[in-house]
Amino acid sequence: MKNYFDLKGQVAVVTGCSAGLGVQMAKALANQGANIVAVARRQNKIDEVAAQIAQEYGVETLAVRCDITDTAAVEAMVDAVMARFGRIDILVNNAGTGAVAPAEDITDEQFGNEMNIDLFGSFRVARAAAKKAMIPARYGRIINIASMYGLVGNKIAGSAPYHAAKGGVVNMTRALAAEWGKYGITVNSICPGYFYTDLTRETLDSDFFQQNAKTMIPEERYGHEGELDSAAIFLASPASSYVTGVNLPVDGGYTAM
Repeated sequence: MKNYFDLKGQVAVVTGCSAGLGVQMAKALANQGANIVAVARRQNKIDEVAAQIAQEYGVETLAVRCDITDTAAVEAMVDAVMARFGRIDILVNNAGTGAVAPAEDITDEQFGNEMNIDLFGSFRVARAAAKKAMIPARYGRIINIASMYGLVGNKIAGSAPYHAAKGGVVNMTRALAAEWGKYGITVNSICPGYFYTDLTRETLDSDFFQQNAKTMIPEERYGHEGELDSAAIFLASPASSYVTGVNLPVDGGYTAM
């Protein structure tokens, strides 16, 4: 019997792995046997996450503090992973932020910060992982976490920099897929819809958003914990070897309308 999604012995680097969706996806990959490198800015948080995953899933873990806006820190993080494991099979580019304000009031700093973290940050990590680990190995699975807002606009929560940055991630995904396919590296993105995290809970629980969900989402609800896991496992696995340059919405049908 073939286990299509066995990741035993593989090494997965997950950025933004201190809380929320990053931790959920790290656990999903660990459940399939992958060793996990938890990357974020808060050392105490990633230490906790790494220890919990090691205990719960019996895989090897490593916690590496890294600010993805700092090129030297990104390079050092990848070097630390290579020193410990000698390989990076899977990269989940999940670290991100989100400025919410009417477009006419967005500052240069807000726009620049969004691009630097969500778009350039994802590129920095992909570049380092590809150059130091995946291209030499002629194998890799890069999963960029974009957003359904990288595919469409919205009327209810002004966030033009976020849309712009995530739209950039969507097309950067295609560009990297086109360039790195010859090395056996697939590059895909997941475009999540509305999911509960520490950052979104208050907004999503508002009456306004609850009503909007019933109108705008065919499934008439937000995403549940774990509903991104299978998409991440599929795109991280050897079984998805002929899938690259794809931006996969996991959004309850939001972008279908």
